[in-house]
Order: sequence, then structure tokens, then C-alpha cells
Amino acid sequence: MILFPAIDLKDGQAVRLIHGDMERSTVFNEDPTAQAASFVKAGCEWLHLVDLNGAFAGTPVNADAVEAILKSCTVPVQLGGGIRDMATIDTWLEKGVTRVILGTVAVENPGLVREAAAIYPGHIAVGIDARNGRVATKGWAEETDVEVTDLAKSFEDAGVAAIVYTDILRDGAMGGPNVEATAALARAVDIPVIASGGVSSIEDLIALRDCGAGLAGAISGRALYDGALDLAEALQVLKQ
Repeated sequence: MILFPAIDLKDGQAVRLIHGDMERSTVFNEDPTAQAASFVKAGCEWLHLVDLNGAFAGTPVNADAVEAILKSCTVPVQLGGGIRDMATIDTWLEKGVTRVILGTVAVENPGLVREAAAIYPGHIAVGIDARNGRVATKGWAEETDVEVTDLAKSFEDAGVAAIVYTDILRDGAMGGPNVEATAALARAVDIPVIASGGVSSIEDLIALRDCGAGLAGAISGRALYDGALDLAEALQVLKQ
């Protein structure tokens, strides 16, 4: 199981939100490129980037910060936030992003996901952000009536590389991940599932690794910044 250190970008800085609330953000590093370098130095295999402003705006906002990380980074990067048309997908993949995460458009324009996955096999992921089992879009600001599992299953034949599943109520709250819901989703679909939201300790990672659902990865942010989770130690544990 791969551990993805998260760098959430807001106004050019690395921040973490609580429950996805843009008004409840904490700046952890004013230099996202330096933050990325520290994660790479600790041994991470991937980086997970989110353009928070972009998620709300519907178009990339923190492009300069993302590009700076891409130019200096030696590990693959997956990026989400504000990617809602083919031109933006093309641009980010051309600039060096390894995997683009499509969230809002997976609900509003699923045809784009299918088209992108066909053109860029292995490079398109679906981001499913959920609150109480229902999908939320536009930076988690809007809730839908779409069930998480139904949305995931609708892309099983599309060739997407992964599903990034985030439990919004766990995100940034340091309360542990929703192992049960994440495992249930992974068992319901053939697409690799990456867990996000609430991963705050070695024990959380072990619980996800050993849940029996074959999770492909887990994303952690605040715990790495707060020091509750040591990245080098976590990576070593996951190799065991």
C-alpha cells in the first residue's frame, strides 16, 4: 500500500483544512516546493497535490506552485482540484503530472472521464468525496444525491487508474479514517481505491493495510505536518 503525502494548496501556500472548510485553514508551509522536497527526502514514492482554490473556482488557481513542485520533484505526482475540461487535463499531463484526479466532472460530465481515460490510460483517477455516503462536489461545497458506490461502479469499464475516496467528515480532523466505508467501496469495485481523510497515526495505516480489501494507497496530510505521523517510519511499516 502506497502512502501519499498530501500538499493542499491555498493562495500559493501548503495548508490543511478541517472538514473541507476553506475558512478553517492552517498554513503549514509558505513554500510548497520545500515541503515537497522534504517529503521526497523522507522517501515517499508519490505526492498528492490538491489545488483547493481551483476546486472552488472550477479552474486551476495555484498553477505556479504546482509547476514549481513538478520542476523540482523526482517522484510521480497526482493532482486534483479545478480540472474540469480536456484542455486542462492535456496541460497538466504535458507539464509532468503523472495522474490527474477528476472529481466534480465525474458527477457532472462522466463522459469526460471516459474520454480522458481512453486517451490517457493509467493517468486518470476519479476523486470521490463523500459526506454521509453521498458525493459532494465543487470543493465539497455542494452535496448531491449520488451514492458513492453507484458513482464508482459507473466507471468500472472506463479504464480509470484509481479512485481517491475521501470521507469529508474525517478530513483534517485527526480522528482516524473511515476504514469500514473505504473497505466496503474497495470490495464493491474492481478499480484500485486510495483512502483519504483522517489518516493520523501508524495504527490508522496498519488498519487500512490490513482491512482485507486490498487498498492501493492512503493519503495523509495534517498528521505529517503536526508530527503525529513520521513519514519515514510510516513508509518503513508499510513495507513490512
